[in-house]
Amino acid sequence: MLNLAKQSYDYLTISTPSFQQSPFHLLNHLSFIHLLTFSSLTIISILIFYILNKPKTVYLLDFACFKPPPVLRVPHATAAEHGRIILASQPKSIAFQVKIFERSGLGEETCLPHPLHYLPPNPNMIDARDESQLVIFSAMDSLLRKTGLNPKDIDILIVNCSLFSPTPSISAMVVNKYKMRSNVKSFNFSGMGCSAGLISIDFAKNLLQVHPESYAVVISTEIITPNSYLGKERSMLLPNCLFRMGGAAILLTNKRSQRKHAKYSLLHVIRTHKGSDEKSYRCVTQEEDKEGHVGIALNLDLMTIAANSLTANISTIGPIVLPASEQLVFVLNFLGRKFLKLDLKPYIPDFKKAFDHFCIHAGGRAVIDELQKNLRLSSEHVEASRMALHRFGNTSSSSLWYELGYIEAKGRMKKGDRAWQIGFGSGFKCNSAVWKCNRDIEANKNGGAWADCIHRYPVNEPDVIKL
Repeated sequence: MLNLAKQSYDYLTISTPSFQQSPFHLLNHLSFIHLLTFSSLTIISILIFYILNKPKTVYLLDFACFKPPPVLRVPHATAAEHGRIILASQPKSIAFQVKIFERSGLGEETCLPHPLHYLPPNPNMIDARDESQLVIFSAMDSLLRKTGLNPKDIDILIVNCSLFSPTPSISAMVVNKYKMRSNVKSFNFSGMGCSAGLISIDFAKNLLQVHPESYAVVISTEIITPNSYLGKERSMLLPNCLFRMGGAAILLTNKRSQRKHAKYSLLHVIRTHKGSDEKSYRCVTQEEDKEGHVGIALNLDLMTIAANSLTANISTIGPIVLPASEQLVFVLNFLGRKFLKLDLKPYIPDFKKAFDHFCIHAGGRAVIDELQKNLRLSSEHVEASRMALHRFGNTSSSSLWYELGYIEAKGRMKKGDRAWQIGFGSGFKCNSAVWKCNRDIEANKNGGAWADCIHRYPVNEPDVIKL
């Protein structure tokens, strides 16, 4: 019995170490538990903070471009004939306008609104509203049809139209037409030129950061009817030769559930504003001529100012998108010129290593030529811009979407591809956006503005078309 009791005591002594350890060891054990708990809570808190504050990815579900009816077509011969009749007493202005038509890069199918087909044109507010409804409602109807979206599900509506700003606003007109919710967040941008489309995209991106689970529609257009110049100043006649009807509606969202349906993810929007420089500010202005006719005056320094704005923009976007090898060569070139005083030309990074597709604002053949040269792009890289100019003309802020539509219609947009949109506008502004394609996009799957003519493109563009 004594032996059995002794064995039991020894067993209890060995199997209960926590009560046999010193207070110092117990304190160390508890401190370790507290430290582990505190570290875990800290890490979890940091992760929660990161998740809550991480920028929400903005997805582009789809977009639609307005396709003008053939009845509004303005061939070169028609445009030149109208110019000769309206400017009958100004042979120099007629010759200037014909020269522009011959070198514009526009094709025979660009369109103008119905009131500008009359001789002489006498547009009014009703005509301008009619054009607004035709362009915007057509693009919106096409977008809603392609996406199956109910207008009442739209949380944010942004409309940009630079020169036509009626009351009620164009955004209010859209809300009324589609009977959107009373709490829809609607905005109307004007006076921001041809780069306003990417400003609207940037604004939508920022709104989608603070409004979770939302749909945003961006509408980009320029209403031509009230803004055709009816005077004789040659510097103000140029927009008459280039600007044509156009518009686009774009559907964005931050809903992760829509990720698998989205065409693109928005990676970057870079905005450059050179308005603090007097020449840049005044290079594109809306003003009256000596006879009181209102029009858009283009300064002779426009191309130089556009090139400087582009340089400022790419200096910001370059470090974000370019591979390390290109950035290293750029830095070494800069240091050599700046500090070693070497006679080197400024190095222009090869953006073809960062992007697969380029959508350059189709402001005119000279704009595309200048950017192709400055960015060292091939003819294929600027094909979408040239063909959009040829088929639809300068459609202002919506031109970038006709170009992206061209790339899609050709079946060239593949999963993982990156597209760079570059827009220019009065002020002077250069804005750019980078999109990443989420899936292979089938050619002409949903029709669109290019559906009935993409098989004819690209076309050969002679330097001069004799009229």
